[in-house]
Amino acid sequence: MSKILIIGGGPSGMMASIIAARNGHDVELYEKNEKLGKKLYITGKGRCNITNACDDDTFFKNIVSNPKFMYSSFYQFNNYDTMDFFKQIGLPIKVERGNRVFPSSDKSSDVITALRREMERLGVKINYNSEVEKIIVKDKQAHGLMLKGDKKLIQGDSLIVATGGLSYPTTGSTGDGYNFAKETGHRITPLYPSLVPLHLKEDYISELMGLSLKNIEVSIHAGKKLIYRDFGEMLFTHFGVSGPVILSASSYIITYLNKKEELTLSIDLKPALSKEQLDARILRDFDEFKNKQFKNSLDRLLPNKLINVTIRLSKIDPEKQVNSITKEERQVLVDLLKKMTFTISGLSGYNQAVITKGGISVKDINPATMESKFIKNLYFTGEVLDLDALTGGYNLQIAWTTGYVAGSCVE
Repeated sequence: MSKILIIGGGPSGMMASIIAARNGHDVELYEKNEKLGKKLYITGKGRCNITNACDDDTFFKNIVSNPKFMYSSFYQFNNYDTMDFFKQIGLPIKVERGNRVFPSSDKSSDVITALRREMERLGVKINYNSEVEKIIVKDKQAHGLMLKGDKKLIQGDSLIVATGGLSYPTTGSTGDGYNFAKETGHRITPLYPSLVPLHLKEDYISELMGLSLKNIEVSIHAGKKLIYRDFGEMLFTHFGVSGPVILSASSYIITYLNKKEELTLSIDLKPALSKEQLDARILRDFDEFKNKQFKNSLDRLLPNKLINVTIRLSKIDPEKQVNSITKEERQVLVDLLKKMTFTISGLSGYNQAVITKGGISVKDINPATMESKFIKNLYFTGEVLDLDALTGGYNLQIAWTTGYVAGSCVE
C-alpha cells in the first residue's frame, strides 16, 4: 500500500483522493482552507454545474485550450462516468437546458458533502488549514512535501498537485501549483483571467445596468476579423456586459486585447428576424401608433431600459411623430437593432474570473496518466494545467477527469 499525498481539496483533488483510496492506497489530502471545495461552493451561482450531458464531439468542441491532450483521459472517465459516479455516492442529479447537469437539490453544498462523505468512508485523511509551502523532489522523483511554518518533511510515495489556478483568489486560489511546477522544471504558459465579464468604452453603458437580454446573438471582431459568434443570454453591468455568451467570448478575445486592432462587440437584438421581417414588424407597430411620438412607440419592440439608448443611437428625433418617420430613418433603426455595436476596452480580473487560462504546459505532462514527464510520481490535475473550456460544466468535467486519471495511475 503506497502513501499518496494530495495538495488541494477542490474538485480534482477530492476526486483523485477517492479513486486512489478505492485502489487501496493510504491517502492524505492537504487543504489550506478550513473546509473542502470552497470555490466549488460558489460555482453555477451556488448550484454547481457538475458536468454536461453532451456527446463526445460537443465536449471536445467546448474545450478552448489543448482539447487533444484530453482525448486519452476523457475516454478513461467521461461525462457519463461522472454522472454515474455521483449517483453511486448518493447525489441525485438532473439535466437542464443546454444539457447542463446539476444536483437535484440545486445546492452546491450537497455536491461537496457527497464527496467528503465518500472520502471519509474510504479513510482519506483530510488536513484542513494546512498550506503546503514546498514539494520535495530527490533524484527526479517526488518524495513528499513541507507545510508552511513547519520544517518537518511529510513523506509520500506519490504526490498529486490539485491546487487550482488564480481565479476567485478569496477561495484560496493563489497560484501555488504554478510555483511548485516551476521549481521542479515545468513550463508555465501565460496566465489570464478567463470566463470573465467584458468592459465597454461607451459612457451610456451605466444606463443599461441590470438589463438582461435573452435570445440574442453576439459577434466579436478584432478589426475586420470575426473571432467569436454565439446565441443566448447576456446582462449589462455598470461597466460592461456579462452573462453566458459573454463569459464564453472572453476565452477567445484574451489574446487579441494587447494587439492594435480595435475589438468590437455587436448585438443582434432580433436574430430570428431578417432585416425585411424586422422592418415589416416595425411598420406594423408604427401603423398602430401612428399618432404617437417616436419615443413612445418602441415599448413592444424593446425592453424599457434599451429604448432611450436606441433612440439616441438612431439619431431620430424622439419628439417626431411616428407617421412622419421616413423609410431611410426606419432603415437606420432596423440596422441598429440587427447590429448594436460597442467597443471592448478590457476584461475583468481574477476576482471575477470563473477559471484561469494558461497553466502548466501539457507538453510536460503524460496525457494518459497526468504524471510529470520529468519527475516520477508527481502528478498535476485540474485548473493548474493549461486546459480551459467554455461555460456549461466543461471545466468541472476536466477537473473530474484529470483527478480520476491521476488517482487511478498513482503508484
